[in-house]
Amino acid sequence: MKEKKAVYVNGYLGLVGLIILVGAGAVLFYLGMTNSSTFATVIGFIFFFIALILLSSATVVSPNQAKVILFFGQYIGTIRESGFFLTVPFAQKISISLKVRNFNSSVLKVNDLDGNPIEISAVVVFKVVDTAKALFDVAYYHDFVEIQSETAIRHIASQYPYDTFNDDDLTLRGNTTAVSDELAQELQERLSVAGVEVIETRLNHLAYATEIASAMLQRQQAKAILSARQTIVEGAVTMTQMALEQIEEGQEINFTDDRKVQLINNLLVSIITDKGTQPVINTGSLQEK
Repeated sequence: MKEKKAVYVNGYLGLVGLIILVGAGAVLFYLGMTNSSTFATVIGFIFFFIALILLSSATVVSPNQAKVILFFGQYIGTIRESGFFLTVPFAQKISISLKVRNFNSSVLKVNDLDGNPIEISAVVVFKVVDTAKALFDVAYYHDFVEIQSETAIRHIASQYPYDTFNDDDLTLRGNTTAVSDELAQELQERLSVAGVEVIETRLNHLAYATEIASAMLQRQQAKAILSARQTIVEGAVTMTQMALEQIEEGQEINFTDDRKVQLINNLLVSIITDKGTQPVINTGSLQEK
């Protein structure tokens, strides 16, 4: 079912017509009663009856609100324009909000791609764009949005690891914008049947579950230390190689293998260590080849 425009007229113009109709009916009814004219009396009564019927079609639509018009169970259209209107008489008028809404999901416990239990929740910003689908294609679209949002969050969270130390990997913690965009895309596919447009989704809570939080913190610290040490070692090796090349080229000194090993060892220790090194002065002579 798709939304369509209902038949309606400006309420103020219709109200003027009703006043004229009531006035004409009152005059005819009065003339019929005073002149004993049955025809005028009946016509005046008919005018009153028509005015009463048309008055039942009056409806008021507030800004960012729509009125869905049902005529004896049949959907005949939606009024989106705000104001005072006259529509089909004796029709049922169901109000539905078109305002932008926020849905804050509860904190969900999910296993990420690595199987680690995590806690995650998101904020979903949405609005109704098709009133017919929202009312007739799903039962209680508010509940539908809530259930589908939590289902999509669980599915997206299980597709990525919480965190890794590889910059090329897409993670929940390091790529929240990309994950949120994918969540919005998947959620839009799920909610299109309900006539709902997803404006934005954002992760507002992301953490390891309490039972493994301490262990995962130690793991992160260990990986961070290992990554830092690897960077330091790579830099130290490069600096040591450059130092040897500059000493040998600039001073035309050729170290023996033992001296090179000793010098490399001293340079690496002094660069890599995180504590202050104690200098040792060698008073011996350097052997040259």
